[in-house]
Amino acid sequence: MKLVLAIIKPFMVEPVREAILEVGVQGMTVSEVRGFGRQKGQPVFYRGAEYDTQFVPKARVEIAVEDDLAPRVVEAIENTAKTGTIGDGKIFVLDLEKAVRIRTGETGDDAL
Repeated sequence: MKLVLAIIKPFMVEPVREAILEVGVQGMTVSEVRGFGRQKGQPVFYRGAEYDTQFVPKARVEIAVEDDLAPRVVEAIENTAKTGTIGDGKIFVLDLEKAVRIRTGETGDDAL
């Protein structure tokens, strides 16, 4: 099993959700997060004054999938979330040692 972790622009969450559903993903978890990379923050305007923020709002998408589905999920996220501008985000693929469905006690791929 793999855990696909993507940090994307918040307005890309819904298009990414639709894209991964087409690939066969049954669920995902989304969190609102803040961070910075090469952007180094961004200017914010509040009551006519400009302020520099140290962190940029992002969405963290987590998707647990079978090994063979992971490359298609990565490709779907990459193709959907890419705007060609700085700050499009990152995708990480991690090995997932164990998964357990709490309700039924199923483990491994069956728990996904």
